[in-house]
Amino acid sequence: MPSPIAVTPGEPAGIGPDLCIQLAESRSADSPVLVFIADPELLAGRAKLLGVDITIEEYNANEPSPSEPSQGVMNVISVPLNTSCTPGHLNTNNSAYVLATLDRAVAGCQTGEFSALVTGPVQKSVINDAGFTFSGHTEYLAALCHRERVVMMLATNGLRVALATTHLPLVEVPGAITQSLLIEILTIVHQDLQTKFGIANPRIVVAGLNPHAGEHGHLGQEEITIIEPALAHCRDKGMDLLGPLPADTLFTSKFLDGADVVLAMYHDQGLPVLKFKGFGNAINITLGLPIIRTSVDHGTALELAGTGKADTGSLLAAVSLASEMTANWKNHGD
Repeated sequence: MPSPIAVTPGEPAGIGPDLCIQLAESRSADSPVLVFIADPELLAGRAKLLGVDITIEEYNANEPSPSEPSQGVMNVISVPLNTSCTPGHLNTNNSAYVLATLDRAVAGCQTGEFSALVTGPVQKSVINDAGFTFSGHTEYLAALCHRERVVMMLATNGLRVALATTHLPLVEVPGAITQSLLIEILTIVHQDLQTKFGIANPRIVVAGLNPHAGEHGHLGQEEITIIEPALAHCRDKGMDLLGPLPADTLFTSKFLDGADVVLAMYHDQGLPVLKFKGFGNAINITLGLPIIRTSVDHGTALELAGTGKADTGSLLAAVSLASEMTANWKNHGD
């Protein structure tokens, strides 16, 4: 049996705990075994508020892992809140708790205690307000795993979009995109699609930075001086690449049919298309880590916390993909 998948609910005042409870309530015998890293009292209190009957069982890494999931049972590693939590109301005192759950989950993945990590939504603003430097899950997990370069990729049915840059102000994007960056990004995407997704020869479609992909230099030089040389270098290494293409026509069947992933140059170039296609059922994946990590594609939805109206679609998809990636990685021998 594979090791359990670790799940962190994220911001305690948001819908993350609700989603985890609803997920446990609907478990089936063929579902992956999950271990939730959270405050048991938080989960019990939120379940009561939602009117969901769950049983919380303490997970002990020194004992055999549960062989199969049980409906309504949550295997939990206890990480206590710093202060009580009210659904929908952020509290900076619990920011350290959110980071502690991630620290414990990553440590377990690194030792093989867990086969993968699935993360619930966090509220970046409250973590920063608490005095922590935190620009997002992707960057935080990269630091924990001592990786200088990782890649954010979102996926939904029929489309994957990876990002050359992530949480940067738009004015900083052109300066951040260099040949060496793109070569690193493309190498990570290519390798992880092979090892973690089981795609033998990934086809990567690359967007240009400027309108019309620079219009042969009339609308910008980055395609000529930076992107095209980087693609040429990677093609020489055996990668199957198409581009740079204008982003306004790239997301059509002409280019996407047969493509395994699109590489967008910045956050809001590629993700609006993907979220329009699959919001609520899309998955956030961090490539380039020595562990498998997937996540929901949405935020904390504070206004829905404790109401029972949160949709588990993205969390279910994240768990399912984490399980598939684990199997692919194992079969690849990494």
